[in-house]
Amino acid sequence: MKSHILSVSILTGCLSFASAWAEDKVVVVPLFEDCPAPAQTSFTNSTGMAFSLVPAGTFIMGSPTDEPGRSADETQHQVTLTKPFYLQVTEVTNKQWNTLIFDTGLGAKPSTSNTGDGYPVETVNWFEAAYLANRLSVVEGKSPCYVLNGCDATVPGAGMLCTSVEISTTCTGYRLPTEAQWEYAARAGTTTAYANPYSFDATSTETGSGFNANLAAMGWYVWNDTNSGYASGTKPAAQKQANRWDLYDMHGNVWEWCQDWYAADYYTPSAATDPQGPTDGSERVMRGGGYSSEARFHRSAERNLYLPYQRNQNVGFRLALPAGP
Repeated sequence: MKSHILSVSILTGCLSFASAWAEDKVVVVPLFEDCPAPAQTSFTNSTGMAFSLVPAGTFIMGSPTDEPGRSADETQHQVTLTKPFYLQVTEVTNKQWNTLIFDTGLGAKPSTSNTGDGYPVETVNWFEAAYLANRLSVVEGKSPCYVLNGCDATVPGAGMLCTSVEISTTCTGYRLPTEAQWEYAARAGTTTAYANPYSFDATSTETGSGFNANLAAMGWYVWNDTNSGYASGTKPAAQKQANRWDLYDMHGNVWEWCQDWYAADYYTPSAATDPQGPTDGSERVMRGGGYSSEARFHRSAERNLYLPYQRNQNVGFRLALPAGP
């Protein structure tokens, strides 16, 4: 009995099928079955860092011109992120920093606000954040994303300075999120100033040091810094509402380093797909706002900048990781 493969194929997901017939019967034959396994929606790594999967997608980056507290460098534009990625559920904590850097004799304990295990690590500059990302990548057998050049003898956590950095776009290891990835993850599908996932109050528009219902539900800022049962300063991670993608403290607690150089006019020439930021600059992007900042600085679209060697007890970071090839 002869069978014949017809020339018409049908693509279903990542399996390709072709119609075949034998005498008077039609059979559907799979041509390949090499689909990659679906990415986990969350995982916890070897250092106890929890990560949540951020799906690929398209969003409007920046803020509308009538958003209270808006800055001039937030021109709205459409951005597509073509690949899913993992983002750390909280900011890197003191315990996680110490496990990788201090306890191994590679560096110092940097935090000056609160040094408890569950508090975000702070007073780290951009180079030190990149160093920790590389260190974790090596520990887990992944390729580091940063080559730090001309670093001085100061240990990480005590103000380590480097003269330049090379960033790999094909690394498999941990890194800082790009500015576009950060805002996309912070919004988690929302278009409002804050990513409140439950009961956004459009009438709560406080941009200064007063009460903002949307922000107070999700983050630490100047209004609830000292009236919440905690002393002034950083607060333990994950005490407020998470956004829709299970990410905590995207609004407030500490500012977070991003990978990109900062440029006020970057949004105009920015790539529409997987933007990586300007090719050079003098300051790096920070996002999210800190415990002592006014409400407007915690909006999803708010952009800030800091020299990469600067350190402050309002500044920390969280890590990103590719979700697959």
